Amino acid sequence: MNEIEQYIAKFPEEVQHHLQKIRKIIKVAAPEAVELMAYGMPGYKTYGKPLVYFAGYKNHIGFYATPSGHEQFAAELSQYKQGKGSVQFPLDWPMPYDLIEEIVKFRVEENAAHK
Repeated sequence: MNEIEQYIAKFPEEVQHHLQKIRKIIKVAAPEAVELMAYGMPGYKTYGKPLVYFAGYKNHIGFYATPSGHEQFAAELSQYKQGKGSVQFPLDWPMPYDLIEEIVKFRVEENAAHK
């Protein structure tokens, strides 16, 4: 079991399900991304630059797509609690997997443009 799998395994089953699904979305949308643990959470880089990070919590999933990723999708993310470059997806709401995929694809293109 690698570091990411160990990280996911420590959460309750419901949270694990969301974390595994987000991980899969990232791997499909950004197959060239390097997966690593950073800041105590799963992270991904493309072209040597941060792509996205995610983290599990008791009541939400944290998703971190740098400020530009969040700015680009401000309208879609407006219903969620946010910080600069972060958003919280509550566990008692439907998880916006399609939006997460769109954000990852945007970040891949953004990093490719700056390589």
